[in-house]
Amino acid sequence: MTGYISMSPFQAGDLRWIMKKNLNKTIRWEQLLRYQLIEITALWEGRLITNHLIGAFGIGRQQASKDINAYKFLCPENLEYDKKAKGYVPTDNFKAQFTEGTASEYLHLLNSNKALSSVFEKSEMPTSYTEVLSVPNRTISPEILRPIIKASREKLRLDITYCSMTSPDGEDRIISPHSLVFSGVRWHVRAYCEKHRDYRDFVINRIKSIDDVMGAAIEDDKNDALWHKKIDLKVCPNPNLSKAQQGLLARDYNMVEGVLHLSERASLTQYALDHLHVYTGEVNDKVRSHLVLKNRTVLSEYIK
Repeated sequence: MTGYISMSPFQAGDLRWIMKKNLNKTIRWEQLLRYQLIEITALWEGRLITNHLIGAFGIGRQQASKDINAYKFLCPENLEYDKKAKGYVPTDNFKAQFTEGTASEYLHLLNSNKALSSVFEKSEMPTSYTEVLSVPNRTISPEILRPIIKASREKLRLDITYCSMTSPDGEDRIISPHSLVFSGVRWHVRAYCEKHRDYRDFVINRIKSIDDVMGAAIEDDKNDALWHKKIDLKVCPNPNLSKAQQGLLARDYNMVEGVLHLSERASLTQYALDHLHVYTGEVNDKVRSHLVLKNRTVLSEYIK
């Protein structure tokens, strides 16, 4: 995780939360951001090194070491150096001090380039007339997320218990994860599933437990054809709408000649369409959706 910090991971109201804890009286704002990164990375990736700070903030190794030592001074029970991991790891007594300690903070860092508004919420700019809606937090524990991140990075194979609508109490799955995916509503892990002998998306907060790490993955993303295949989605206004209404939607979505072109991974097609509430069925005079899929016939294999 380097080069991804473009915002504070704080959500609305978190600065007030820190002030209540009296942690910002003698700490500069840019230092608070570094402590957030230290805390989030250690908690959710399970390992912190100076390169995390160097890549994120463009600072030198000496400064990064000073920041980590300063954090350890403020939170002496949170980090310890692990020679085997060649970095700092969270202790059993780890308690978040500069963040809320939720998985959404880490996951939103991965998606931070789409959330720049949080920077302005915490700056000196007036924000009394600004409100940003957030997606409800999904319950994800470090014990679930850490091994998934590790397995994705190191190409490992996991034995998990996964809950679904057909098996709400959970069933055993052996997966080889390769990527985290944010659908706009919740987080998934893209993985090879040995039960189905295919690549599937698993909702992270539906993973009940990580039961075992079973060595090297038997498949990685190289053979995930739908992951690597890019397709062009052509979204347009519902033709049942008036010309004025169609023109309004075209302006809303910055369409070119009445069409919005979206280049997406084939495996993520349905997420993209659902996020925009695009109707993907055959259009007739009963369809009331604002947006429809223009090239649905050639994309039928990628949509539900």
